[in-house]
Amino acid sequence: MERRAYKINAVTINRTNIEEIIIDSHIDKHSDHISDDLIIELVLELVHTEHIAEGVREKFQYFVSEISHNQKRYKMVWLLEDHKFYVGVITAFRDRRL
Repeated sequence: MERRAYKINAVTINRTNIEEIIIDSHIDKHSDHISDDLIIELVLELVHTEHIAEGVREKFQYFVSEISHNQKRYKMVWLLEDHKFYVGVITAFRDRRL
């Protein structure tokens, strides 16, 4: 399966105006509890926040965020590409340890 892209109203994450969310097909292995709609909601939880990259490779900054949403905890791995206006979501899953 291919990546899926969703246009959104512009929001700010890490001082970058984000206009699109791109979801990697890797997330599909968590489809029993993660949907594209939920991913979009999780990304919107990052609005007006600052995050420190876990790693940088070429023009990509990689992040790992723990997000509380609807009284549940999720872990999401996402990226920003230099000079681009999207968030790429690599994977996300419910963190049941808490």
